[in-house]
Amino acid sequence: MNGMNKSIPGFKRGQDVQPPKTKKYFRKTASGAGMTKAGVARYRRENPGSKAAKRRKSFCARSAGQMKKFPKAAADPNSRLRQARRRWKC
Repeated sequence: MNGMNKSIPGFKRGQDVQPPKTKKYFRKTASGAGMTKAGVARYRRENPGSKAAKRRKSFCARSAGQMKKFPKAAADPNSRLRQARRRWKC
């Protein structure tokens, strides 16, 4: 084995690190888009520490700016923006 084929934790050669795009792991746009609870659990298992506190804080700060920029989306509790903020617990 040469140095090019070293194993990287959480990475499988030739495959995506995210769960497969199936109903079990991802929602359709009409039902809120994004990953389901099972998808998030699998992603976290395969990629430990990926949703760190700093990343969440950063997302919440960025999405707060989007709430100001798009007041119509901010007012609608079922907008993609509000649903994402709810899932991130912003």
